[in-house]
Amino acid sequence: MAQDRVEAVERALTVLEAFDADQEAFTLAELAQATGYYKSTLLRLLGSLARFDYVQRSHDGRWSLGSAPLRLARRHPPSRHLTARVQPLLDRLAAETGETAALLENHGHHVECRLVALPDAALRHELRPGSQWPLIAGDDPRPELPGGDMLLHALPSVPGEPRRWLTLSGPTSRLDARSEAALKAALNELTTVGNEGETEAMT
Repeated sequence: MAQDRVEAVERALTVLEAFDADQEAFTLAELAQATGYYKSTLLRLLGSLARFDYVQRSHDGRWSLGSAPLRLARRHPPSRHLTARVQPLLDRLAAETGETAALLENHGHHVECRLVALPDAALRHELRPGSQWPLIAGDDPRPELPGGDMLLHALPSVPGEPRRWLTLSGPTSRLDARSEAALKAALNELTTVGNEGETEAMT
């Protein structure tokens, strides 16, 4: 019914739908072509969406999704189960090693920090949930860490799910064989196969 519609909201949602594509970022002209809206209208809509972090604009003027859609997606039951399963393990791993423990996910050409636990150390890798960076190599999601390093192990792949890595990062001088052993032990715990033959961490 017409009285149940808010035109401005529907226009904003139409803009968001344009980002449901393989392309990671769009110019204003590309969004105008995808939505059929004038550029002046698009700029107003994008400005409102950006204020709530649904979209973000890069230094080259291209638009991409912000962190708000990902944050809301985590409220979906499977995502909540993943958090409940993995976060305590990351907390323990960070406490045991004194390094930053994280779960990374691959989203297209980007890597996102999905979950993280920070150690009580003045010198540490500052990583936050929702942080993103380009995926340079297909099997190596590590960001550039001047003076630091990141140990990582890939989790078993699950059809329909993004690739995920369990990581431990910090100053290069502190990451040693004990750090690697702790990370492997955490991975083994995380990938314990349940009675139904499915990886518990991913279900």
